[in-house]
Amino acid sequence: MSKKQLAMLLVLLALIAVFFLLDLGQYFNLEYFKANQARFDAFYQDNPLLTIVAFFAVYVAVTGLSLPGAAIMTLVAGALFGLWTGTLLASFASSLGATLAFLFSRYILRDAVQNRFAHHLVAINKGIEREGALYLFTLRLVPVFPFFVINLVMGLMPIRTLTFYWVSQVGMLAGTVVYVNAGTQLGQLESLSGILSPGIILSFVLLGVFPLLAKTIVGKIAARRVYQGFTRPTHFDTNMVVVGAGSAGLVSSLIAAAVKARVTLIEKHRMGGDCLNTGCVPSKSLIRSARFVAESRRCQELGIASAELKFELSEVMERVQRVIRTIEPHDSVERFTGLGVDCVEGAATIHSPFEVEVNGKRITTRNIIVATGARPAFPPVPNLEAMDPLTSDTIWEIRENPGRLLVLGGGPVGCELSQSFCRLGVQVIQVLRGPRLMRREDPEVSELVQARFLAEGVDLRLNHTMLEFVEDEHGRKLVCEHEGERVEIRFDRLLVATGRQANVTGFGLEALDVPLNKDGTIEVNEYLQTKYPNIYACGDVAGPFQFTHTASHQAWYASVNALFGSFRRFKVDYSVIPAATFTEPEVARVGLNEQEAKAQGIACEVTTYGLDDLDRAIADEEAYGFVKVLTVPGKDRILGATIVGEHAGELIAEFITAMRHDLGLNKILGTIHIYPTLMEANKFAAGNWKRANAPTGLLAWVEKFHRWQRRAGLNET
Repeated sequence: MSKKQLAMLLVLLALIAVFFLLDLGQYFNLEYFKANQARFDAFYQDNPLLTIVAFFAVYVAVTGLSLPGAAIMTLVAGALFGLWTGTLLASFASSLGATLAFLFSRYILRDAVQNRFAHHLVAINKGIEREGALYLFTLRLVPVFPFFVINLVMGLMPIRTLTFYWVSQVGMLAGTVVYVNAGTQLGQLESLSGILSPGIILSFVLLGVFPLLAKTIVGKIAARRVYQGFTRPTHFDTNMVVVGAGSAGLVSSLIAAAVKARVTLIEKHRMGGDCLNTGCVPSKSLIRSARFVAESRRCQELGIASAELKFELSEVMERVQRVIRTIEPHDSVERFTGLGVDCVEGAATIHSPFEVEVNGKRITTRNIIVATGARPAFPPVPNLEAMDPLTSDTIWEIRENPGRLLVLGGGPVGCELSQSFCRLGVQVIQVLRGPRLMRREDPEVSELVQARFLAEGVDLRLNHTMLEFVEDEHGRKLVCEHEGERVEIRFDRLLVATGRQANVTGFGLEALDVPLNKDGTIEVNEYLQTKYPNIYACGDVAGPFQFTHTASHQAWYASVNALFGSFRRFKVDYSVIPAATFTEPEVARVGLNEQEAKAQGIACEVTTYGLDDLDRAIADEEAYGFVKVLTVPGKDRILGATIVGEHAGELIAEFITAMRHDLGLNKILGTIHIYPTLMEANKFAAGNWKRANAPTGLLAWVEKFHRWQRRAGLNET
């Protein structure tokens, strides 16, 4: 904060302090006005211009300094000046004062707040830049927050001063009229019996009804604007059309059918989406086979002299396909048709918010859910496409050992596939730009995973910036920059695992001008609605998470809001989102980790328990990893938990349940856990927290009590 900003802040604080120290608030209440109403009326009759100017100046000062009294002054404006003059004065004075408060906030606080909370304000800033005027107008019409709070907060946001002024002027006008009208009635009170006059009753009814009426009007205006140019059908063929039959689309359709809605599910490729065909199911099948191979190599740790294995990569990959075929009926057309879903195979085109075409047939619908998923993303490296790259979608086609497999990416997908193929005899070279694997996890998590990768033979290349791909007479190579030097990495096949991008093109969203986020996902509100209130998006195409379980989670909200939103809507709840990476060691997390807490400035207490001390882990020769829990300082409320080790994805469930139902570590500590199990680690972590937070003062007195009891001996009765 600069010296000028500090000086202005001190002046404003001094003025506010004077207001309260001199108890000037006593002059801003109806009792004072009623007691002196005759004097005010007489002064106004003798000095109309001076009275108007003085009232206007005081009103501007009160609102500009965010002092209590603006509402009372609006009522006084009606009582003193009448409806029309009072409305004119109060409207312009309140808007001008609000703009002054807005400017004070912007000049003194905006830079500091934006810099301090830049990460958290990205989405808010984007929304204000796009729909700031409408958002402010809604807040003015429907006073969810006090107006002075709106003035100060808007000063921190990227909205133009002129826009703030005129939107405030227009948005507050209706409310000002209601308050001034109430004031005209209050000014006519001669006795207590006048309180129940029809005019007074009407004025206060308007004060109560206005926010509800305004909210409805704003909703109608917004809907009319967004649907302009589209014809709403007089009747609909179906209640809901779902585009995409991945996890989100299947769950959305299933919920709709379960509540007896007519739903059409459109899929142009394969039912089950990425999870079944190219994602979760095949990768976990591969991991299981690779794990068995790795365990056989550790046979001597279990007292077994040797364990010979004979396998072919082609047979392992065929097993993966067999698992897919076994699970496939769960997501089949036949099953969902039997459950009441109208399944259609073909490419969908959304022509309007109420019309979807597939296979030359147009379907009219009340609601649309977009669940088109995502596809692998490619980094912008020259000549990458010429390398015939594999992805998490196409890697399942290989049957022969690819030789030197170059894997780009150090996220969950890249790590799971790198370790699995390495265990199956493939020479894996894993390249990433950053300094460590799994950069979203705490550093100690990355260290454990990296140590295991290196021990198993994965060639890790950290801090390598990719420059270009080259193919010469010696084969293919990746040229990188590492620590200021040019590095060449030879390889035979390339696997790109650098993230995924949402499928948002090719089915009509572009023509409808549906806004997208910076990461390419569809922009949705807290109810999963797009720009068009009857078009919803869920799953990978909506973000912000790319997990099968979050896609299913979002699908419930999207389908219920679409079908029953006219009665009640539900904001999607992201408060407890777990995730797991199925490497060895396995990594699972829910809530915050330590690096996120530090980045967000959230105070926390960190408690750890090492699995090398756990009886069952020792017996299983899996004595590595840890349980790490973040809690509110001095309290047992869980902010997040990370588990690294055997079956971490299963062990995390206890912390997920605890956080979801607001259960603290004391509850986990008080729960009986079977001995010997890995689950005991959660209880021991809770025990470590308890010991660190033991009431030392009380324990000192307890110790004195026991000492006294030892000395008492046989004198006790």
